[in-house]
Amino acid sequence: MIPLKGKTFLVTGASSGIGKALCELLLDHEANVLGVTRRPSALHPDISPIQADLTSREDISSIFLKLGKIDGLINCAGTAYLSRIIDGNPADWEEMWRVNVLALSLCCQFSLKHFPKSGGRIVNISSMSGHRVPPSGGFYAPTKFAVRAITDALRSELKAIHSPIQVACVSPGFVDTPLLDNYFRGREETLSKTRASMKMLSPGDVADCIISILTAPPHVEVSDILLRSSDQIA
Repeated sequence: MIPLKGKTFLVTGASSGIGKALCELLLDHEANVLGVTRRPSALHPDISPIQADLTSREDISSIFLKLGKIDGLINCAGTAYLSRIIDGNPADWEEMWRVNVLALSLCCQFSLKHFPKSGGRIVNISSMSGHRVPPSGGFYAPTKFAVRAITDALRSELKAIHSPIQVACVSPGFVDTPLLDNYFRGREETLSKTRASMKMLSPGDVADCIISILTAPPHVEVSDILLRSSDQIA
């Protein structure tokens, strides 16, 4: 296992959900954590805040202007709305595409020049909805399929230029985070029943999987981890 003490990690979506849990776990491992968020005041005081709105290309670019060397990038930021193809709000589609796909891709691209020559790791958070489209998948599921495709494309491109940087995906099922409140917007009763019917994954469960990727030996490259609550059927 590779120790994380003294290494530097850039985490998007750092102030809530999976990103917040990961940042705190990285601090437990004595790593240096740079947290990208719109709400710096919500970060742990030992996290170095980077304020940015990931729907803004200019803000994304500014994250990397004065950034030094990093050993890892973890793209945890994401948004989810129940927005069907047949009658969904295109504004919801655009926000999901900008945050879940475009911002993630730009962070991947911009980060590459900040890794040491020895390499490092990029971890993208996808979803079980990026492996199959659930009945309520709407436009959200395609954005998570795109995350998997981007991860695979980046991995192939890095291999082609003999880069030591590794790329992984983590695809969780239902995780009890504020993102669910957005996804079930207008269907709060359904969310309450879903929470009552299963023990969902916690953000910490997913953060543990990310840590296992970051601490794996250099010759072990993880492609995709799929995880879900044992109560989740599909």
